[in-house]
Amino acid sequence: MQRRFRSAAKYYLSGRPSYSSLLIRRVVELCALNSTHKMLDLGSGPGQLAMAFAPLVQEVTALDPEPEMLEIGRKNASSDHFKIKFVQGSSYDLGPQFGRFQAATIGRAFHWMERAPTLHLLDAIIEPDGAVVLFNDSHPEVPENSWHGPYEKVIEHYSEDDIERQRLRSPDWLKNEAILLASPFHQMERISIIERRLTAVERFMDRALSLSITSRERLGAKADDLASEIRELMAKFALEGVVTEVVESTALIARRNSPL
Repeated sequence: MQRRFRSAAKYYLSGRPSYSSLLIRRVVELCALNSTHKMLDLGSGPGQLAMAFAPLVQEVTALDPEPEMLEIGRKNASSDHFKIKFVQGSSYDLGPQFGRFQAATIGRAFHWMERAPTLHLLDAIIEPDGAVVLFNDSHPEVPENSWHGPYEKVIEHYSEDDIERQRLRSPDWLKNEAILLASPFHQMERISIIERRLTAVERFMDRALSLSITSRERLGAKADDLASEIRELMAKFALEGVVTEVVESTALIARRNSPL
């Protein structure tokens, strides 16, 4: 299988919107996480979520199949002395050898997994009062996000023949909520934080190249055309090289039973 994220890894942290720090704190509060707890960040990429939670818990295990992602995560984490173990592996590797966790986070990666079997494996290693937390981000339809529609059209143009994108848009594709409802983690609570951010034009180019569907690995020479097209587009919405975007960071907290 093509290593979709090998070339995307170096653009991930600079391109992808960070999750709101306020959202992280709210998840910590709602899941009653503290410095005695261990967490799993599944499909961790370069450790965006792992690094956000590490100062708030005892230890985070960041599990990802892509070595390039893990290497970037190790370099960033070591500079800040975070308590993170970066481990190469995927959801198929989950088992008792990892120990037990109070929570498992999954950010923008659940759709790459065999979701129902993954939840079954997580059920065996997450504490009885623990949770699975799915993170995502989106751009609300507000005037400051007027750039988002044209941006998505460019991404669509360069990825319209991608099989994975077509699979996720199929009418047969079940939403994550449906999968969770049929799992042990069927009690759900969704929270979100909406923030205005100022983002340099170059970061939107990085964002496009951080996507598996428009990575350099997949597009080859066309990746430079994509970057040029994104730069030209976003310059129209920029003021002194900076674009205003409104980002909604979301966490879907799934538990076995409703909290008391």
